[in-house]
Amino acid sequence: MNKKISLGATITLMIMAAAVTFSMTMIYYMDVFNGKVYNLKERETMYSKLSELDRIVRANYIDEIDEDALNEALADGYVIGTGDKYARYFTPEEYESYMVDLEGRVVGIGVSAQQDPSGYILVNEVYADSPASMVGLQAGDLIVKVDDLDVNAETYQQAADAIRGEEGSKVNITYRREAEDTTIEVTRRKVDIPTVFSRIIDGNIGYVQVTEFNESTATQFSNQVDTLIGQGAQALVFDMRNNGGGTLSSVTKMLDKLLPEGDIISAEYKDGTVEVLAKSDENEIDLPMVVLTNNRTASAAELFTQALRDYGKAKSVGVTTYGKGTMQTVKKLNDGSAVNVTVARYLPPSGVSYDGEGIKPDYEVELTADMEANLENLDETTDPQLKKALEVVVSSLRGEGIEPSGEVSQPESGEVSQQSAEGESTAA
Repeated sequence: MNKKISLGATITLMIMAAAVTFSMTMIYYMDVFNGKVYNLKERETMYSKLSELDRIVRANYIDEIDEDALNEALADGYVIGTGDKYARYFTPEEYESYMVDLEGRVVGIGVSAQQDPSGYILVNEVYADSPASMVGLQAGDLIVKVDDLDVNAETYQQAADAIRGEEGSKVNITYRREAEDTTIEVTRRKVDIPTVFSRIIDGNIGYVQVTEFNESTATQFSNQVDTLIGQGAQALVFDMRNNGGGTLSSVTKMLDKLLPEGDIISAEYKDGTVEVLAKSDENEIDLPMVVLTNNRTASAAELFTQALRDYGKAKSVGVTTYGKGTMQTVKKLNDGSAVNVTVARYLPPSGVSYDGEGIKPDYEVELTADMEANLENLDETTDPQLKKALEVVVSSLRGEGIEPSGEVSQPESGEVSQQSAEGESTAA
């Protein structure tokens, strides 16, 4: 038996539904409004304190205030004050330099250099197939003059900057080797900064060291892995020790080459939403793999390690990694400066964040303090972590009936650039 609902009851139900909807909407917007008011009050308090401080200092400080320096310091101080330990404020000049570093290329002569105690420019490394290599410049040379500028402690930075210039332009370099000075003319061009170094160990194990992830790293990595496999590599050891990370696009391209089809990395944002940032295709490299890590393996290097482990593609050897699993975004400001701010937490394929925790290795092997300090001078006979990595992949190979041949080849990309305690190396 059908029952008819009266017009009055229908109207009553509509009014009740409208009331519930209105109440829920009001509650939502009141929360939003209260949040905005709270933020507004906080900002007013901040601006009021800053205004009071500025008024007092300007009324009492006996010298002139450098307004540009003050504005830069205020911006820098604000970013530091947020508590975001990975945030950074860039001046326009710093932002430009930062973007060049991320690109992984430099227009110059193709060297890694730093200031020598004498004040001269010490060449640490000459990049392969670079203008510097073509004219015979060598690691250990001291650059004492750039064009007409004599290099010393006071002019070092100016001279280092002068080595760089427009592509196709020329620069005269005077270098000192064994107490003899030689002047050469070098034509500047764009050069990829080497970040991947590889060689064959024991005849069929490919060793690949990645020092950082910039936009040229993925191509270097792909080419060298292909070369190693072409040389007969039947297992791969990836050295991510002392790798502080870099760009997400580079590491995901490298992982795509190694992994089967599936998610590589996701990001969890402030509001709880999760977004898949990169996927791998069905093409993969099916070889035994091991990743070497230490406590300075961070960010993109940790993603590289964890993604391979999540897919069961590799084991890790070393010690627990740094534990940086957050994403930063650089936002450019109107005056050319920029801010780098943390916007999300990374989630590897497993969905389990390693941020603040690090990645514990499958095989824990520690180095002595002296070994850590001289890591670049260790090899497969003196490096306990590398020896363990080789043991792991050799065991996998023997399980497949494959034996190492015992032959060792020289690095394909030259020696890893050295860095002394006197200062940081720069590319030119």
